[in-house]
Amino acid sequence: MAEHYDVLIVGGGIAGLSLASALAGRCSVALVEAEQELGYHASSRSARQLIPSFGPAVVQELTLRTLELMALRDAELATPVLSARSFMLIGTEDAVRAGASGQMKSISHAEALELCPALVPESFTAAGLDTGSFGCDAPLLLADHRQRAEAAGVDIITGARVHSAQRLGSGWEIGAGQEAFQAGVMVNAAGAWADELAVISGVEKLGLQPYRRTAAIADVEHSLPAHAPMVAAADDSFYFRREGGGVLISPSEAVPSGPEDAQPRPGDIERLVLKLNQVTTLGIGDVRSAWTGLRTEAADGVPVAGFDAEATGFYWLAGQGGYGFQTSAAMAELAAAQILAGQGPGTQADAGHRPESRTAEALAATRWSIRR
Repeated sequence: MAEHYDVLIVGGGIAGLSLASALAGRCSVALVEAEQELGYHASSRSARQLIPSFGPAVVQELTLRTLELMALRDAELATPVLSARSFMLIGTEDAVRAGASGQMKSISHAEALELCPALVPESFTAAGLDTGSFGCDAPLLLADHRQRAEAAGVDIITGARVHSAQRLGSGWEIGAGQEAFQAGVMVNAAGAWADELAVISGVEKLGLQPYRRTAAIADVEHSLPAHAPMVAAADDSFYFRREGGGVLISPSEAVPSGPEDAQPRPGDIERLVLKLNQVTTLGIGDVRSAWTGLRTEAADGVPVAGFDAEATGFYWLAGQGGYGFQTSAAMAELAAAQILAGQGPGTQADAGHRPESRTAEALAATRWSIRR
């Protein structure tokens, strides 16, 4: 016999977990995850940096709201999720000017070298600095969302891949793993598999595209100072930051991929190490670990949040495009408000009513309901 819930969330990454914790105690909620553990894919493979000057304008607004909400959460935690860590962009004058926005301010060449002495002076001519950027303890945040959700009665089921879903009466009937569920609202927070879930559900897919992004943790001969910012090339060819006594490095690639358990490709990290050893004096040596995550994007690069305009009770929470952690709290705030209000096609969005929250206002200019 199928278990009944007000909301069934499909996907146990940062998007699904943050929404589960936002809805917890306000309605009956279940979350199903195809893998045996939560946050297995993109959410466990992030750069763990929240950068208000990074991404489209709407993402920057969502990031600022997320930072506000996370700061409130940190006040309740014994160990904070956020830690101050600036973000520095380097490159040519034109490239840095094009990449700098929002919270980022131009700094001198000498100031950049003082912040990150490992940079080879001739490797860049300009720099921008975002001092409002923060490091994020991703595992702690995921665990806190889960604890809050389960403490308020959310049922979380792992190892339960959705294999069937259909609209029945006033809700959805979903088969996941060995379980059957009925729900008034089904939330598609399936990350790289979001379009696949839509097809299973008989919903028109949105053309969401996953992109590969590889990273590694490596040993260095010369450690970065504790205060060193995360450093990224303005031409998107690399980024690095301190990670313990070593460094976290990435070639910042964006290679189209299908939904999969992505793995590093031979040569990607080796070429990156060679490049970074030319532009820094870090002396990068042995690679301790490497991984590849998938950053899934809509065609316009803006996160997707809203009820499908054609499939009643089907809510999209996907397409975060690598901005998942830095927009997660704001997106969950908006999604929870819309779901609890039953907001969908033909309601306040279509009536031209001004959205009440800053998050809703940020997204309203781009899209309220999907496919409007």
